[in-house]
Amino acid sequence: MGNKKLRVAIQGYGNIGRYALQAVQVAPDLELAGVVRRTTSLHADLPVELRSVAVVDQIGQLGNVDVALLCTPSRSVPQLAEEILAQGINTVDSFDIHGEPLLEHRSNLRKIAQQGESVAVVAAGWDPGTDSMVRALMELMTPQGLTFTNFGPGMSMGHTTVVKALPGVEDALSMTIPKGSGLHRRLVYVQLEAGTDFTEVEQSIKADPYFVRDETHVYQVESVQNLQDVGHGVLLERKGVSGQTANQNFRWEMRINNPALTAQIMVAAARASVKQQPGAYTLLEIPLVDYFFGDSDGLIRRLV
Repeated sequence: MGNKKLRVAIQGYGNIGRYALQAVQVAPDLELAGVVRRTTSLHADLPVELRSVAVVDQIGQLGNVDVALLCTPSRSVPQLAEEILAQGINTVDSFDIHGEPLLEHRSNLRKIAQQGESVAVVAAGWDPGTDSMVRALMELMTPQGLTFTNFGPGMSMGHTTVVKALPGVEDALSMTIPKGSGLHRRLVYVQLEAGTDFTEVEQSIKADPYFVRDETHVYQVESVQNLQDVGHGVLLERKGVSGQTANQNFRWEMRINNPALTAQIMVAAARASVKQQPGAYTLLEIPLVDYFFGDSDGLIRRLV
């Protein structure tokens, strides 16, 4: 791309979209093409930070776009990514459903991206995402052993979004509480619309694939806003064997603003996307150096 700045569009303007705007604006090699929302609103009704930004309801209205950051719920990402990739625009998403759904998502987008000569970077959040890279590094150093991923305590954006989408739910918050050894408890707080049956909502939550594998407790509250906190965290632990030497112990811990970190990782992935051949990639499959601004020699001199 030379010295030309990448034109980046932000699709969706919720928690992640707001922080993505900030991350794009301070990146020296990126230029904000605009924000795509379901409703563009009157100028006076827009958030202050968007009043000098192009706000549209279709990405095609923004002219040339190199990369779209899909700051939308995971369940809406596959179809949206397919539509944008087919237009020859790279996509970056933070799809957060682990296992087979992620593999299927990557496989589907690979075909469409190759046809459209575009690139999809999938699951570009912190888990799956950069935590996946840390888990891989731990396993590289100790091929035999066990790794435990302990989330929280904190707000899970993906789980919260799922609950908010249920009929009769006015607002919601899903907290992840670590129990240790990779096990978790979900504490879900719901603010219901008048006339909504709490028991039905509770059953729907516990039966959802996002929650079905974890111990889940649901509570009805008068105001979710009074409980709101976007902080989160993770503790990765591995005890393994290097060669024939046991008792190698690793720990990776962080306490974060959840949407801000997700947005920053997506911006790095946008930069990396234009350096890949057409197709679909997880963060694990992209050379680490491609995520950075600047020349690789400088990076190696500083970090190696």
